Amino acid sequence: MERNFAKLNYYEMLDVKPEVAFFEIRHAYNTALQMYQSGSLVSHSFFSQKEREEILALIEKAYLTLVDEKERKNYDNELIRLGILKTTGRKVATKKLVSIFDIKRQRDRADTLKNNNAELKAKIAQNQRIREILSQQEISGTDFKAIRNELGVAVEKIAQETKIRIDCLNNIEENNIEKLPAAVFLKGFIKSYLKCLCIEPADDICALYMSGLARIEKS
Repeated sequence: MERNFAKLNYYEMLDVKPEVAFFEIRHAYNTALQMYQSGSLVSHSFFSQKEREEILALIEKAYLTLVDEKERKNYDNELIRLGILKTTGRKVATKKLVSIFDIKRQRDRADTLKNNNAELKAKIAQNQRIREILSQQEISGTDFKAIRNELGVAVEKIAQETKIRIDCLNNIEENNIEKLPAAVFLKGFIKSYLKCLCIEPADDICALYMSGLARIEKS
């Protein structure tokens, strides 16, 4: 698994897109801090204390740069000069009237999602194979794939809802450890995957996956 955090640009360190708003950067910063602080279940098996301190210093530098409008503009211009970034595409947010038809469509989508989630939860509760997998001490990517197949959910649907690339989802499900993203991103991907399938508790199951991954890497 890629661990050279220093080679990532600031947006990659915080796992955000260059066009995101400032409040999203603050949220990503807080998430990253929780992930790399001492005692974190996610990073303790992957990084030494010294490595975590170095990563936290980089995250702090990235955050302070990206939340300062002038510094962020200068940084973006440097990324553009290096060919890393074409354009930020940021736009000033403006309020606009929302059509009553848009509100109705939003409500319809919310109702559909609620019904789909209820159906998935019912399947999970009734499926013996899924219950056996979730009761294991360690859970792997192939276990996730087995659960997804039991639920009859296509990987394309997960990709669409979570915005995670299909090739990344395939690497997770096939346990292609050498092709997995850095731990700072992987945890978020796993939690989004689990929530999409209504598998709970997502935090605990994600921790079981990450600890199992760490054991495989050491063996």
